[in-house]
Order: sequence, then structure tokens, then C-alpha cells
Amino acid sequence: MALDPSQHWLAAGITGLARTREWDAVRTTEGPGTPGEEVQFVGLPDGRLLLESGEQGFDATPLAAALEDSLARPYRALAHRRPELWVIGGLRIELVVLDAQRGETIELVRDDNGLRIRVDEMPSTDHEPELEKLGETRSESYVVRARRLAGPLFEVEVDPL
Repeated sequence: MALDPSQHWLAAGITGLARTREWDAVRTTEGPGTPGEEVQFVGLPDGRLLLESGEQGFDATPLAAALEDSLARPYRALAHRRPELWVIGGLRIELVVLDAQRGETIELVRDDNGLRIRVDEMPSTDHEPELEKLGETRSESYVVRARRLAGPLFEVEVDPL
């Protein structure tokens, strides 16, 4: 009796479906560092780089330069030092300037139950019209997540429900 390998593909994780793309751009570059070192940074439209993780004082400029020939700012990047090169993955992000005085994270959910707002994981009555407008332009029901990067500048994600 012949074995049909197609019956076992799903068990092995072979579905025929493409994996979701994780990065908008991936590049390599030379630079100082020790193998295994990781750096996460955000490239802002005004030219600044916000170092979010890695050794304090690390200069991510050469890593950003390698990435920026294929990815416009703003973006979030993760760089990992291999034995001879840095590997950098970048993902486009959306930014918004908010008047929010408190909170590092803001989440708005609009669905059949109305609008619910959470600031730093706690229910809130604060309204953020700019975030509501962003959600409404994409769907009637939505989730908007905003995370403070620096001062009034927030990174936002909008997902329809």
C-alpha cells in the first residue's frame, strides 16, 4: 500500500498558505557590536532616532542608514548582531500627536456596546477625538491602540472589528 504524503502535510505545518509578512524591509550592514546584541529603535520623520532597547548611548545611525534606502520614516526597527553583520528588520508605523496629559498607552474600542477607553490598562472617561477620528475613517467598529513614544508623539495601530 502506497503512502499519500499529502495527508500528513498539515501535521508537519505545511498548509500551502503563505506566512504573514513580519517586516516591510530587511537589510544587513557592517558595524561594531558583539554577536547576539539586539537594538530596537524608531526612526521619526524629523530625522531623530529613538532608542527603545539596547545599550544606552548606542548609535543606531549606521543601522538606520542601511534600512532607509528601502523604508521611509516613520518606522520601527529591530537589529540583531550576527557574527559578522547586523541584520535589521523594519516595519512602517503610523504616528499621531495627541494632547493626552497622562498615560503611556491609550486604547479605544468602538463596537455595538459603544465607545470604551482605557488609559494604561485602566478604564477612563478621557476622550481623544484624534484617535476616534482615525478609527472611524477605517471602520464603524474598531480598536485603536496608541503608545507614547516621546512627549505628545504616539505610535498608533487601528484594527477593524
